[in-house]
Amino acid sequence: MISSLKQPALPLHGSNFRHSRRNFLGRHSTVLPSLSAVKTTRGAVVSLSKPLHVSKVESFSINKEKKPSLITCKAYEADRSKPIVESAEAKSEAARKLKIGIYFATWWGLNVIFNIYNKKVLNAYPFPWLTSTLSLAAGSIIMLISWALRIAETPKTDLDFWKSLFPVAVAHTIGHVAATVSMSKVAVSFTHIIKSGEPAFSVLVSRFILGETFPPAVYLSLLPIIGGCGLAALTELNFNMTGFMGAMISNLAFVFRNIFSKKGMKGNAVSGMNYYACLSMLSLLILTPFAFAVEGPQMWAVGFREALSQLDLRSFGNLMT
Repeated sequence: MISSLKQPALPLHGSNFRHSRRNFLGRHSTVLPSLSAVKTTRGAVVSLSKPLHVSKVESFSINKEKKPSLITCKAYEADRSKPIVESAEAKSEAARKLKIGIYFATWWGLNVIFNIYNKKVLNAYPFPWLTSTLSLAAGSIIMLISWALRIAETPKTDLDFWKSLFPVAVAHTIGHVAATVSMSKVAVSFTHIIKSGEPAFSVLVSRFILGETFPPAVYLSLLPIIGGCGLAALTELNFNMTGFMGAMISNLAFVFRNIFSKKGMKGNAVSGMNYYACLSMLSLLILTPFAFAVEGPQMWAVGFREALSQLDLRSFGNLMT
């Protein structure tokens, strides 16, 4: 390391010198002490009238012997295969952002497909409680198969985990059924326009129930959302109160689901896909008896026969061939 030290008219005190400046000025009249003076007198003060350029910090010390460093620090990968490159962290951050972006795009695309086919099923077979139950059952079966085939890691759960998951499952069940009921009565686009007001419900619930406060900019950002939902409701040609209320109840239920889920996931080893799988299974157990009570097998059988009578079997056969 090359250092440059400038001290125009002030005395420079060495770290290993002990005598005072006054004694030094009385004994020496030269600007710099000779080597013999340095050897005999370990306490001397160097006074400089011109800048002094020092190549090394060690030049201030009497003992100029260079000691080798005892510790050498180098950064390697965990298996010491190769040194860590400085840009590796930046590359990993970019890869992480790309991965999250792919997840969002995949979720959005699959959600669109789900809503379209869900609406087709409800048009042909208008039983939202059974449709909600079957969708939860399908997701649960897929995850059970994934665990059995070791595609996904089997979660380790206990009784406390299922107790903490129960309020989340109740809110999830209500929101899921309410959204399906809404889509059975109105257009899918209208349901999701109303459901886009979920951030407003989240802020209001957090403010008036949980006591959380937000900056004024957050409240102002909710005005376009609320205004857009209200405008969509007023201008909807096929407005249905049941469909509108179903979407509103779904918003409120999913807000509580998110709140309960955050509290339940703290310090919990089950997270991500396995957490949602357990949530779907518990919601299926909660929803099944209500589906039988609200609609029942008799209504399902009658509706199934009507759906078959309206189905064009010849067109169906052409699609199969």
